[in-house]
Amino acid sequence: MAEGRIRIGVDGAVAIMTIARPEKLNAFDIDMLKALASACDEIEADRNVRVVILTGEGKAFSAGGDIKAWGGMDAPAFGHDWVRFGHRVFERLATLRMPVIAALNGHALGGGLELAAAADIRLAEAQIKIGLPETSLGMVPGWSGTQRLVSRFGAQIVRRMVLGGEMFTAEAALREGLVDAVVETGTVLAAARDYAARVAKRGPAALEISKLMLASANGEDNGSAVEALGSILVAKTGDLKEGVAAFSEKREAQFKGEW
Repeated sequence: MAEGRIRIGVDGAVAIMTIARPEKLNAFDIDMLKALASACDEIEADRNVRVVILTGEGKAFSAGGDIKAWGGMDAPAFGHDWVRFGHRVFERLATLRMPVIAALNGHALGGGLELAAAADIRLAEAQIKIGLPETSLGMVPGWSGTQRLVSRFGAQIVRRMVLGGEMFTAEAALREGLVDAVVETGTVLAAARDYAARVAKRGPAALEISKLMLASANGEDNGSAVEALGSILVAKTGDLKEGVAAFSEKREAQFKGEW
């Protein structure tokens, strides 16, 4: 069971989400994916939270998917219950209303890198390595490794990891734009807290809307981003209030075009 495998701690405007399966290098199974989705729902419901830090417990950020969790699945179960479900959960993380900072305390491999890519900012400790080793197991990246990673980092660097099996040190990852900063071993959580404190001082509405606009500009989730922005705008108008009131009072709405 995944009870306690995804821990949430809230300190003022900052929520810290910790992947806590250190004995398995924070590798995911189905229950942990479900727990991650629930954690995202819990954090988003807390209107006091303005920024999220995502990190791992122990030596790794995450080694990705636990082979024992998916290795025995038949093809339909693997495609639907594992790949598509994991994809939806990571998308849930990527579309949180508040900025997410990935504090890479250790290696981020396969699904672990895909998880880190769902964050908005990535800070890495100097000793870590990142890569996408799936093809060495005869499989392909399935949690948006060939989609979100290409959109955010460029196709060629992803080709080098997926096709060539290249692993990157933290410094090499920084040069390639895979991470945003490198810090000394053992200091990434403190660095993430400092970064989060800076983010939390900014306007929460502006942060949320900016995140939607940036995602749309990057070709991510264009439809829902546009609809969310439009809905937020309309919700602030007098017309919406009048429309709801008219419906409740069973009368014809008198719209005035008030913004």
